[in-house]
Amino acid sequence: MAKLIIYFSLSNNTKAAAQKVQEITGADIYRLEAKNPYPEGYSKYSKVGMKEFEDDIHPEIKEDIPDFDKYDTIYLGYPTWGGKIPMIFHTLFEQYDFSNKKIVPFTTTGGSSASESLPSVKEIAKNAIVTDNFRYQFDDKKLKTFLNEI
Repeated sequence: MAKLIIYFSLSNNTKAAAQKVQEITGADIYRLEAKNPYPEGYSKYSKVGMKEFEDDIHPEIKEDIPDFDKYDTIYLGYPTWGGKIPMIFHTLFEQYDFSNKKIVPFTTTGGSSASESLPSVKEIAKNAIVTDNFRYQFDDKKLKTFLNEI
């Protein structure tokens, strides 16, 4: 049973969460990046992210995921933007077949709850098995408990 962490991070908060998930699970890790990089600084990249939502833009992905088909469990890490998963994940799910893969979402967010973004994950992961998700707040003990229960 091969496991992969796919994460998207601009502020490095989700990167830190993904690294903790890797530490606990031993899963392989892949950083999801846009072919055209987002501008630096929250006030700049958040405007781009909101425009992607408004115009239904699915950003191109920079690099392919090596050996994607061998994984059956995917830990999906993302910042919650406007209560949703960033649009680059729409591209990801269009390009790769997630059928019957187990998706374990985890999010980093300033103020949203974990459950707020879960419907948008389930919407794009229609053919996958989506578990509950987890809001990482730098509490490694809670993260480990969540991962062990999933």
